[in-house]
Amino acid sequence: MAMLMSPADRPATLRYEPNGFRVLSPGKFVRCAVSGEPIALDVLRYWSVVRQEAYASCEIATQRLLG
Repeated sequence: MAMLMSPADRPATLRYEPNGFRVLSPGKFVRCAVSGEPIALDVLRYWSVVRQEAYASCEIATQRLLG
């Protein structure tokens, strides 16, 4: 029998917008598009609207957008 994961145990699916994000599927975190590190939604500050990706830090976001 498969165990069901609660929303707190799985990543959220988000739509990244210019002034925030919309939760499409509930979860507690998203993964950084570069490092793969989990980012809790309450501390998520960096993302790309064009690429629809989240980033763990401003340094990682800058690196990704310039690279």
